[in-house]
Amino acid sequence: MSVTELDGPITCVRLAGRLDAPGADRIGIRFTATVVARQANAIVDLSGVTFVASLGLRLLISAARGLDQKGRRLVLFGATELVQGVLDNVALDQIVPIVATEDEAIAAAVA
Repeated sequence: MSVTELDGPITCVRLAGRLDAPGADRIGIRFTATVVARQANAIVDLSGVTFVASLGLRLLISAARGLDQKGRRLVLFGATELVQGVLDNVALDQIVPIVATEDEAIAAAVA
């Protein structure tokens, strides 16, 4: 997990590896603290994520809801075909905006 602050203010989090139970546990507290505790919209780069399971989905949904309560937005982008298939199957786009590129994510975060 790496974090970059962008103009806007927008927090950009880049994830890599598996968002399964061990992966979500490993980054859960740090991810939530980074994304929800800040007073900024957040975009999450999923291009380095090779697999996502229910605990990974829960982590993303919890962060999105936490930001929503603060009037902020979480946007996901860059999902691989496999990960995008999982996100589509659970209709995550009904809760969290999902776009293809970082530029689209930035635009959606400030919309």
